[in-house]
Order: sequence, then structure tokens, then C-alpha cells
Amino acid sequence: MAHGIGAYLGNAWLNALGNNTSFAVAQVYVKLHVGDPGAAGTANPATETTRKAASFGVASAGVLTSDDDVTWTNIAGSEDANHFTAWDSLTTGNFLFSGTITANPYDAGDTYAIDAGNLTASLTLAS
Repeated sequence: MAHGIGAYLGNAWLNALGNNTSFAVAQVYVKLHVGDPGAAGTANPATETTRKAASFGVASAGVLTSDDDVTWTNIAGSEDANHFTAWDSLTTGNFLFSGTITANPYDAGDTYAIDAGNLTASLTLAS
């Protein structure tokens, strides 16, 4: 399994820390997957290919948590999404991170949502 921070994001953070390089992501977009998205974030995409904007609260204790619902309306295909990827662009761009979501089957035409607080990214902090 390959869940976590993508190479682009990891390298960008390290370059910001060690090489005085600016780094910012204007908007994070979430895509659904029906299996592990792999290290590049492109494996097992859901039939629903639309990426949706996500917003996050201020990170605390090494955890970044969504602060608003991420919703797809009139979803394409009948599937059971169980993974997600996060990107810095609506259509192309760079893979940022991935993770699992609670599986919840949906049918074509349904509205599907990842509720606020249920999309997180975390880092292990020194203790």
C-alpha cells in the first residue's frame, strides 16, 4: 500500500526548509479511488473523475482536518470509493497526498459527500 505524502509534496517541503524555496498550495482538490491509488496517486481511479475543492482548518498536533464537506452531486457510476487523493489542480497538477475513506457504496446519480472533519492528513511529530 502507498498511502501518505507524495514525492512532490515531500520534496517541496524539504526544499522550503533546507533551500529557502517558497512553497504554497492555493487550493487542494480531492479525487475518489476504488482501491489504493499507489505512489503516484493514479491507480484505481473511481468512475467519477471530477476533483472537488477541499478546505482545511489550522493544523494541530500534526493533523490537518477538513473543515467543510467535500460533495459530488449526480455522481458518475455505481461504486464503493474507499481511497482518496489530494491534488494542487482541478484537472492536472501535482499529487499531494492520499489516504483511506470509510467505504460507502453509491449509485450513479447519487450525491456523495465526505463530511467535514472526515478528511485528514497527519505527520508524526517528535515527542
